[in-house]
Amino acid sequence: MMRERERETERHTERDTQRETHRERHRQRIRVMMELVLIVAGLVVVALLMVLTAPHIRKYSAGGTCMSMARLDGKTVLITGANTGIGKETALDLAIRGARVIMACRDVEKGEEAATSIRHIYREANVEVRELDLADTSSIRAFVQRLLREVNHLHVLINNAGVMMCPYVKTNDGFEMQLGVNHLGHFLLTYLLIGLLKRSAPARIVVVSSLAHNVGWIRFHDLLSQGSYNSGLAYCQSKLANLLFTRELARRLKGSSVTVNSVHPGLVRSDLVRHSTIMSLLFSLFSLFLKSPRDGAQTSIYCAVAEELHSLTGKHFSDCAPASVAPQGRNEETARKLWDASSELLGIVWDH
Repeated sequence: MMRERERETERHTERDTQRETHRERHRQRIRVMMELVLIVAGLVVVALLMVLTAPHIRKYSAGGTCMSMARLDGKTVLITGANTGIGKETALDLAIRGARVIMACRDVEKGEEAATSIRHIYREANVEVRELDLADTSSIRAFVQRLLREVNHLHVLINNAGVMMCPYVKTNDGFEMQLGVNHLGHFLLTYLLIGLLKRSAPARIVVVSSLAHNVGWIRFHDLLSQGSYNSGLAYCQSKLANLLFTRELARRLKGSSVTVNSVHPGLVRSDLVRHSTIMSLLFSLFSLFLKSPRDGAQTSIYCAVAEELHSLTGKHFSDCAPASVAPQGRNEETARKLWDASSELLGIVWDH
C-alpha cells in the first residue's frame, strides 16, 4: 500500500511538473511574440517617421546649390570620370550652360552611353567622349597629344575621376592605384595641359577632394604603400594629396589668371564605394541621408562657373561655400615636398 501511494504521489508530482513546464513554455512563447510585436511595431513607427520626414531629410542632405546663372557659350570644359556619378551630372549642367564638354573616360563605351543620355535630356548638348586611363601615363600623354591637335582653348579642367578603397593593385607604371589615379594621374594631366590653360586664361581648375583628407597623412617613407597597405588610409592619403596639390599649384600659378580650387562633394550615392563591402552596406542603410549625384555635383559646378570666384584660388569648398581644411592640408612644406616627390615619380619638371 505504501509503495502504491508513493507511486501515485510521484505520478501526481510528475503531472504537476509537466503542467508547470507547459505553462512556462506558453509564457515564453507569449513573451517572444510580444517582443516580436514590439519590434515590428517599432520598425513600422520608424518607417512611418522616415516616410514623413524623408522630404525634409533629403532637402537637408542635398546641401548647397549652385545659384549662378553664368553661361559658358564658346567655352571648352574637360571633365575626367564624366561617364557616371557627379562627373556625369557636372557634364550635363555645363553642357546646358552652352559649354563644349569633353568627357574623358577610361571606358569609352560607358562614356558614350552617358553622352547619349545627356543629349536625350538636352538635345543641343555639345559633349564629346575621349579615352583616358589615369592609371596609365602613356594613355594620359596620348590623350593630351590628341586633345592639343583638336582643341585651341581649354577654359575649365575638372579633375573629377577617382577610385576608392580598392584592393592593393598597381597602375601600369607601378604606382599604388589610389594615389596613382586620384593624385599622380591628375598631376600629370594638369602638367600637360597647363600651357593650354594659360593661353586660354582666364581659366579654372577644379580638383575633387574629400572630407576624408582630415584623417589622411602623406607617408613619404612609403608613399606607394609598398611596405604595408590599408585601403582606407591609402584613399585618405590620396585625397589629402589632392588638397596639397591644389595649394601648391595655386601658389605657382599666381598672377597667371588660372585659378585652382578643391571641393568636397559630400557623401554621394554612387558606385565609388563598390570595392568596400562595409561602406556599400553603410551607404545602403543610410541612403536617405546621402546626396544624389546631382546634389554632389553642385560644388564642382559652383567652382567652375561662379562669377565671384573669378580671382579666388587655392581655396577649398563644400556645399558651394568655403570649407575648413585639416592642418595637414595647409602645410606648405608638405605640399612642396609632395610636389617634388610626385614630379620625380612621373619624371617631369614643372618649368612653366
